[in-house]
Amino acid sequence: MVRGEHPIMTTFIISLILLLFGYLLYGAFVERVFGIQPERKTPSYRLQDGVDYIPMPTWRVYLIQFLNIAGTGPIFGAIMGILFGPAAYLWIVFGCIFMGAVHDYLCGMISLRQDGASLPEMVGNELGSVARQGMRVLSIVLLVLVGTVFVTTSAGLLATMTNGAWGMDLSAWRWLWLGFVFLYCVLATLLPIDTLIGRLYPLFGAALLVMAIGVGVGLFTQTGLLPEITDAPFVSHHPKGLPIFPFLCITIACGAISGFHGTQSPLMSRCLENERRGRLVFYGAMITEGIVALIWAAAAIKFASAFSASPAHPNGSPDAYEGLFQLLTDDGNTSSNPAVLVNMICQTWMGRIGAILAVLGVVAAPITSGDTAYRSARLIVADFMHLGQKKVLNRLVLALPLFAISAALVFVDFDVLWRYFAWTNQTLATCFLWTAAVWLLRRGRNAWIAFLPAVFMTIVVTSYILAAPEGFQLPMTISLIAGFSLAIALAAWFLQFKASKRL
Repeated sequence: MVRGEHPIMTTFIISLILLLFGYLLYGAFVERVFGIQPERKTPSYRLQDGVDYIPMPTWRVYLIQFLNIAGTGPIFGAIMGILFGPAAYLWIVFGCIFMGAVHDYLCGMISLRQDGASLPEMVGNELGSVARQGMRVLSIVLLVLVGTVFVTTSAGLLATMTNGAWGMDLSAWRWLWLGFVFLYCVLATLLPIDTLIGRLYPLFGAALLVMAIGVGVGLFTQTGLLPEITDAPFVSHHPKGLPIFPFLCITIACGAISGFHGTQSPLMSRCLENERRGRLVFYGAMITEGIVALIWAAAAIKFASAFSASPAHPNGSPDAYEGLFQLLTDDGNTSSNPAVLVNMICQTWMGRIGAILAVLGVVAAPITSGDTAYRSARLIVADFMHLGQKKVLNRLVLALPLFAISAALVFVDFDVLWRYFAWTNQTLATCFLWTAAVWLLRRGRNAWIAFLPAVFMTIVVTSYILAAPEGFQLPMTISLIAGFSLAIALAAWFLQFKASKRL
């Protein structure tokens, strides 16, 4: 890492500008490829049911979409991802513009064209019944897992904050908060989308944006070092020696590309008033998430550089990456401490206001991601059971078993399962990119905008699961060869059908 201050922060500023121009230019290009029809009546009007299909103002839909897909993902993932070095900037910027935002936009808009279809139904419509069944199982398992982990994480953080109050210890507070958070999630899942989600989420989404803006200002006013793209961008700085590819692409999901978004975009496709608003809601929310990830990646390493260079710290280190790793490490475990770092940065850089925003960011955001995960799971089950959701009894029939499973999973050790989540998440995104490529091809559109990201992500998820410690632990060379081989095979299949015009 280059020593000395970087007051201009060239790489950060250029990255920010690229994300904004990505929305204006490439986002407009993707919109033209899709072929919006502003005069077309959207499902929110045609299928309005007062529960899930409800037309809402664009600004509200945008903020709900942003919070649904964001939560703490672009914060925690970016903090862990910057450990790899300046390559994190490249992945956030180019991954977001050419992969994540394309994924989210096509998912939301294809769902809209298919009357708000959920992710498994869209995949099945293009890739067949076997793919549909596989995606149903994968999506529901993923969503219940996400909901459970976010609920328990939020309850754990709240218990830490209230520990000792009214004579109750940490364990008692944890169970109490678990009950409250679960109750909220049940209500948010069962009630019409404009009752809780439509009213509260825009406020939480705005708070998440304000927190990011405040931290962004701190980047220009606080002391510390920032890496530039010229500081060995393709050499991993990770203290554990993890290679940049494919590990960085799995570590930073939200903020670059995330399959979880594919389960959330259909929720808002059922509330969109006009197809013209799709670029702001779907592509724009993802670009916003990329900006949040960029800010937090830069903030984490800058804060760590000041921390590691402090003579008051007994374990001070001149290397900001080592300093960040120290901040994240608790007895060798880095699975839960990003929330602590977020709180430290907010309080140090923004004072009391920052502390309040940090609570919203690390507590409210996971809760909101958790309850929309349950809601998405309910809608996926409703789709394949063809069970209307206007009646509250039908919603109860589908939702309560999901919550019963989730409540049982609270007692399970999630350390290993959560490590698989990141890979499963990106696998979900890869499957939808192939689906979107087929959808575009069948309609004579430019399928390359989905095909090329699908090929890239196939290499990522295949090589990762083969090489990762929680995977098959094969040598990196063999894993990469297998990843490229599968990607080439799928690309050849796709191009063969394209040439034969069978799609």
